Amino acid sequence: MSKFIDLRSDTVTRPTPAMYEAMLSAPVGDDTYGEDPTVNALQARVAAMLGFEAALLVPTGTQGNLCAILAHCGRGDEYIVGQMAHCYRWEGGGAAVLGGVQPQPIEHEADGTLSLASIRAAVKPDNEHHAITRLLTLENTLGGKVMPLPYLESAAALAAERGLATHLDGARLMNAAVAQAAVSGATPEHEARRIAAHFDSVSMCFSKGLGAPAGSVLCGSPAFIAGARRIRKLCGGAMRQAGVLAEAALYALDHHVARLAEDHRLARHLYDGLQGIPDLNIDPPDTNIVFLDLKSRSAAERSAELLQVLRDAGIVVSGHYRLRLVTHMDVDEADIGRVIGAIRAFYPKARM
Repeated sequence: MSKFIDLRSDTVTRPTPAMYEAMLSAPVGDDTYGEDPTVNALQARVAAMLGFEAALLVPTGTQGNLCAILAHCGRGDEYIVGQMAHCYRWEGGGAAVLGGVQPQPIEHEADGTLSLASIRAAVKPDNEHHAITRLLTLENTLGGKVMPLPYLESAAALAAERGLATHLDGARLMNAAVAQAAVSGATPEHEARRIAAHFDSVSMCFSKGLGAPAGSVLCGSPAFIAGARRIRKLCGGAMRQAGVLAEAALYALDHHVARLAEDHRLARHLYDGLQGIPDLNIDPPDTNIVFLDLKSRSAAERSAELLQVLRDAGIVVSGHYRLRLVTHMDVDEADIGRVIGAIRAFYPKARM
């Protein structure tokens, strides 16, 4: 029987046997009392790597972003965010529902950035009719696109000029760092710190391409993290012997960062292998995410047909709003070859 290929997301990755082994031997304590040595070691390591004084382990990236927004903002405040940003579109409206913090979404540019003019225009005047704009949130990578460092510097400078705090949803921060390192020749850790330097807080996820079963780390100042820790508690995110999860994240930092380059290579191989199909618009990937758009008049119907053909071939991809194919540590070159073959078979007249 052929291997089942899951390209819906890099969240579907499973811990490796070596990661499981490390988790089994992790020293643990009660993290709610601050006594889990492995959690403390992870928090200290990520904070130091990204250039912050403090950090906090949370169960999920969604909770990390929620804790960040609510620590930066109070009820009646607002945060500026992209229309397609995860912390606006895909996290249940948590900041508004639980914190009374209003999102102010703005459209993305073609490269995924938010224009500086749009950010500037979104900041509300100091007037009782308006929510108080407190925070600018950005995401890197966004849909697999790496946000350019000069852009991050300019956006952070604008935020400082307008008195806004800045938060980075760095769920796939290490994918961005690995992509930058391939160009700069520096280490991914160095590039991650260069990205993080432009923000007051950064969240980083370990359960995507890094392959841990759960967990994100939120970084910031000691005072900010103290506030975020209180929010984590009221949201039910305080854990006890969480060292087993922290050990998985530590293992990922030691063994799974450099290998993200292979995911990026496979995404490019997928992109190259689908060239020449007239019905497809395909975004060239910066990292590990490939988006497909069908151009035919019956695009929605054809997309559903293609999804079913792939399912019948033992392949699943995401089709929420566009077709999204995400490479990760549990797929290899042969798997991507099968995916290319299945899609090309759906378009038998397409040129190679």
